[in-house]
Amino acid sequence: MTDVDAFMDRLNPEMCVVTAVAGAERSGCLVGFSSQCSIRPVRFAVWLSKANHTYRVAQAAACLTVHLLDRDQHGLAALFGGQTGDRVDKFAQVRWTRGHGGSVVLEDAAAWFVGTVEQRVDAGDHVGFVLAPVQWGGRAGDPPLRLDDALDISPGHPA
Repeated sequence: MTDVDAFMDRLNPEMCVVTAVAGAERSGCLVGFSSQCSIRPVRFAVWLSKANHTYRVAQAAACLTVHLLDRDQHGLAALFGGQTGDRVDKFAQVRWTRGHGGSVVLEDAAAWFVGTVEQRVDAGDHVGFVLAPVQWGGRAGDPPLRLDDALDISPGHPA
């Protein structure tokens, strides 16, 4: 194990589900790389794997929706993290509604926001999407789902 691995292994970020819509195509995936990246103006970045179906849809999307899950929503995380939109219509299995710009909002998420894509940053095997929040919602929630809670989910695509 390298020193950087020892550092990375200590992280336990909140997991989120990111959904994207472009034309008639929609997709969503479980994401472990995300963070607020500016205070004024408020900006948030999510990083999508280039191997992921959601990445391909997000490339043409004007906005993305970021959903936070509670720890007890492991099943929802497993659906969006363990299945691929290349083969499965995940949205047929969940309650959702349309949000700003035709975005998809998962109704059972603990908290969510729709953000317009302000910038895309290629960083190797992932691309960062810098988002400007334009619509949001949520409820009082339990502890958030974190990486340690989702380690048993086998990815729908290789990492």
